[in-house]
Amino acid sequence: MRLVLIVLPVLFLVGGCSSSKHSTAIATSPQWTFDHGAPIRGDKSRRELALIFTGGDHGQATETILDVLANHGVKASFFVTGGYLANPLHREYVKRMVRDNHYVGPHSHAHPLYASWEDRSKTLISRETFVADLRQNIDELRALHCFDDDRPIYFIPPYEWFNEDQVEWAKAIDVQLINMTGQAGSNRDWIPETHAKFVSSEEIISDVLKFEQNQPDGLNGFLLLFHLGSQRTDLMDTEFGRLLHQLRERKYRFCRVDNLY
Repeated sequence: MRLVLIVLPVLFLVGGCSSSKHSTAIATSPQWTFDHGAPIRGDKSRRELALIFTGGDHGQATETILDVLANHGVKASFFVTGGYLANPLHREYVKRMVRDNHYVGPHSHAHPLYASWEDRSKTLISRETFVADLRQNIDELRALHCFDDDRPIYFIPPYEWFNEDQVEWAKAIDVQLINMTGQAGSNRDWIPETHAKFVSSEEIISDVLKFEQNQPDGLNGFLLLFHLGSQRTDLMDTEFGRLLHQLRERKYRFCRVDNLY
């Protein structure tokens, strides 16, 4: 199960971007990068990014992540499944996310695969099943007061994999599907030690920082994804402090997804 995390800018390294209440501008902004109809990167000219965390059945890194974000004054965005919310402890974490003024949105209820890995244009789920599953996840989050202030609903798809069908189906029920930017390799933090592609958390953070240094636009506008837990024992939460410190040294600001524009 994968989990994701996102970060964006602030005036001087306090966690948040300038916000006019809640914005839906990212859905159509020409400054954004899109993939299969979904926004995956913000304005490359602005030194800001969004930390995105996804949570499924595993959430053992959540408390440490929340503590690190609080210690650094950073606001992030969390997307969780019905499986995550089935755990009473995880529901308490979600309540804290809301209290700490992070964004909390859906990641699907049952974490189904929407499109074929081999042929992305092949949809594997019906519209009716997609809508029912997503609405159930949203209702679960509403019960925890995640949308009490009428903020727009942003949605990270299961496995971070989708096609144009799900983008349109979500839009029809007033939900904006978004996805991680990719390329920086942060999302590898779900891979267990027994997997051939396992990379240590320390190396993942080093790779992200090297990527930032070597790209003309750095991590500008990035939706940088991490996971709230996994089957591995080398969890990323212990490295978040170093990542945030380094990104602040490089003058990045951190935003929630609903303020990334």
